[in-house]
Amino acid sequence: MVFFGNKKNKEEKKQQTEKKSVKISDEKNKDTKKSSMKDLYGTQNVGQKSENKSQKLDKKSKNYGNAYKVLIKPLITEKAASFGVNNKYIFEVSKDANKIEIVKAINEVYGVSPIKVNIVNKLGKKVRSGRIMGQRKNWKKAVITLPKGKTINIYEGV
Repeated sequence: MVFFGNKKNKEEKKQQTEKKSVKISDEKNKDTKKSSMKDLYGTQNVGQKSENKSQKLDKKSKNYGNAYKVLIKPLITEKAASFGVNNKYIFEVSKDANKIEIVKAINEVYGVSPIKVNIVNKLGKKVRSGRIMGQRKNWKKAVITLPKGKTINIYEGV
């Protein structure tokens, strides 16, 4: 009578557990196999656009980049409408935008390169609600002068 089993049984159990542990470690290695950026994004280099993709984007929709971050909205007022006679258009622009960025944005969105850009920083008005004083946001306005014969369709949906 053997209380703790034979040595053969012990050796067989060790071999079986070793086989199981080898299988589990192989599965883990397959799951945690390091993947490179090429595997994730295809064979092209990261940061480079393929010509086919950029052509597809141009056909479907134009990519304006930061143009709509620079140009917030056109200002539609009576004064702005009277400036339209002189080929001047008024836009609300980002507070961080400069004249060069505004020229690039107008060129991207409307396809017209302006002759001149004037910028005005507008301070927010002081407002009051009962006893509480406050102030509206500061903003920036750009007056854009286009060459003669060039126009922008701002008032289409108005």
